[in-house]
Amino acid sequence: MKQFIFCVCMLLTLQTAFGQRAIEDKAIRYQQERMVFKQWDRAKFEPTSGFLGLNPYYWLTWGLHPNYPDLDRRPLKPTGPQTQRLALVAAMNATDNAYKLEADTLRNTSFLEVTNFSGLVSATDPLWMLYYSKELKPVLEYSPAGLLSRLTPAVRSRVLSEGILHWYTHELDMLKERISGARAANMDRGSRILAYHRMLQEYRTLSASWSSRTATAQRSMDRSASQARLKANKVEISTWTPASDVEIAREVIRNRKF
Repeated sequence: MKQFIFCVCMLLTLQTAFGQRAIEDKAIRYQQERMVFKQWDRAKFEPTSGFLGLNPYYWLTWGLHPNYPDLDRRPLKPTGPQTQRLALVAAMNATDNAYKLEADTLRNTSFLEVTNFSGLVSATDPLWMLYYSKELKPVLEYSPAGLLSRLTPAVRSRVLSEGILHWYTHELDMLKERISGARAANMDRGSRILAYHRMLQEYRTLSASWSSRTATAQRSMDRSASQARLKANKVEISTWTPASDVEIAREVIRNRKF
């Protein structure tokens, strides 16, 4: 009995397996191809009208829509809605890219303007870093002790007593304040560089005046010492002889002009 039931089940299974087959509906397949990617082919509309237009399935399918096969209804046709949408999307992308490019240009221009005008970034200016910071360093980082260390003790005392050091440090303080103001102020880069240049010229003039005054103080001290020695008859002429005056007189006579 068990074998009989098993055989009956196997026969039913085989009958079911052989009863299944692939169904291919050309009308659906052609419609999918037309609407998705292929051309609108008038010859691939199923069912066809048949011999002398007597196919009833044709009239059941297309009788109520006789103009449907004649009009290209693909969304991706040259004038289809999907094609228009894609073209509109491409146009919007181009517009967005143009706006983005303009915004980036404005951003870069604004950044350059801020860089040129803002005093917050003046320390990063190439000309300041490579030239003016080094040339103006004696103004920005000076100290009275450093100025006096280059002088002899006698000249140092003379400079302090005559107020030359006070005058020089006062001028340096004012120049340093102007340099700091030019670095911190918001101005055009060209104007800032010209301000650096003017103040560098003023510093060089001021430095030359300081050197001249210290040298004058040294010469004045040397003259005072010489006068003191003359008054005390402590001047010794080691190279003078009576023949020196005779030789000088003869040289004058030889070179006289009539």
